[in-house]
Amino acid sequence: MKILYLASEVTPFARAGGLGDVTGALPKSLKDLNQEIRIMMPKYKFINERKYVLREVIRLRNIPVTINGRTELANVKSAFLPESKVQIYFIEVADFFNKPGIYHDPHTNEPYEDNAIRYAFFAKAAMETLKTLSWQPDLIHCNDWQTAYVPVYLKTLYQGEEFFKGIKTVYTLHNLTNQGAFDKSVAKQIDFDENEVKEDGMFGKDGQLNLTKAAIYFSDFITTVSENYADEIIERDEIGYGFGKLLEEKGEFFEGILNGVDYTVWTPEKDKALPTKYSFEEIEGKEENKKALLLRLGLEYREGRPLLGMISKLTKQKGLHILIEALPEIMKMDVQLCIMGEGDPEIANTLMEAQKTYAGQLSINVTYDDKIAHLIEAGADIYLMPSTYEPCGLNQIFSLRYGTLPVVSPIGGLLDTVEDYDPTIEDGTGFVMEKLDAASLVEATRRAIDLYNDKEKLRAVQKQIMAEDFSWDISAQRYLDIYKRVTGE
Repeated sequence: MKILYLASEVTPFARAGGLGDVTGALPKSLKDLNQEIRIMMPKYKFINERKYVLREVIRLRNIPVTINGRTELANVKSAFLPESKVQIYFIEVADFFNKPGIYHDPHTNEPYEDNAIRYAFFAKAAMETLKTLSWQPDLIHCNDWQTAYVPVYLKTLYQGEEFFKGIKTVYTLHNLTNQGAFDKSVAKQIDFDENEVKEDGMFGKDGQLNLTKAAIYFSDFITTVSENYADEIIERDEIGYGFGKLLEEKGEFFEGILNGVDYTVWTPEKDKALPTKYSFEEIEGKEENKKALLLRLGLEYREGRPLLGMISKLTKQKGLHILIEALPEIMKMDVQLCIMGEGDPEIANTLMEAQKTYAGQLSINVTYDDKIAHLIEAGADIYLMPSTYEPCGLNQIFSLRYGTLPVVSPIGGLLDTVEDYDPTIEDGTGFVMEKLDAASLVEATRRAIDLYNDKEKLRAVQKQIMAEDFSWDISAQRYLDIYKRVTGE
């Protein structure tokens, strides 16, 4: 099959979160299944052209792209996903992506005012690039609201064009907290039908233009990133944000598929970011990474003292308010805790104050560093993930492979990937909180520490969790099955 994969971020070129990890990994697995897959993404200012060997494509220069009577020129460069033969096209349109951040101004943390128009031009430029290439895919796989325009344009503006006849679309919802909601006046600026921006229209929701709603209406198939999250969207309105009924009506054309992990990047035997590589057979290397991490954080190493880790956006969605409430009780357990992430300034300030209170025990790093993220996964003994909302989650899966005990909340993809440990039968892969509250986090953490202190049982659990397989192989095959259903192949 010929598959075009569209995304606003792709690791390692541009990453704001889990979306980038998925889009940088799934196409590789589809290529391994002998599919002809190509990726298109925006050419952001900060992408290092020399490092990733971006090449000019003469015939993909100065492609006119017109939206609402406004014509801009697109220029496209080409490269390959690292360690793969997946071709990726970087689309530059005017100066829309000549900014320091992906979606937000990094100095103010405010979204760019022209986001709706930026990604509309990207989407239409991708379609015009296909025509210029004379490469006609069987299917276009779109990801989140930044690519939601394509299913709409295919069945409206491009409906009469022979080139696009028969092309199907799959749309993946990675996180419904990001819906692409804009003022109604934006509709005309992006060539949408203004008459449909009403509550019962195909674009209207809560008094705004909603790109996610538009994509759900126009796409041939909708997926999301775990089976449990798909159920939660339909059953729980606070998680489905009012999309439950619309997606339920999709019936068999809406499905949850668990995200996989790229084990060429996330595995302790080969991890380039680790000072000491290790495996289950040579688990001693994990302790060496713990020593290196503590040294880097300025914390003292003491044998037998558990180190808790957390890499997270500093938001309520990630359960930081639950952690902050639980912190006094957790710190009483004679543990150390390192947290790394950016987000809500108020939460960051509260954590920085707590760092003073628990000097020597708590390390707060209000930043994101990929190498340190790998070191935390390897060096921590227990990983905390008390999210109030988690469509899939990847860090709990990383933790399993690194022999780090995950403590997770009972929601979304966390329930699909972590089985609560039962000490009576000595079976399970982590510790699931009973409720979304501080007391449950404290209790689950205490249970994890009890296991950590029993080295014989800990070793048996580490053997089990490090052997868990959440690679993309199974999920990629499920996506391919969906592609075939949609296209009738």
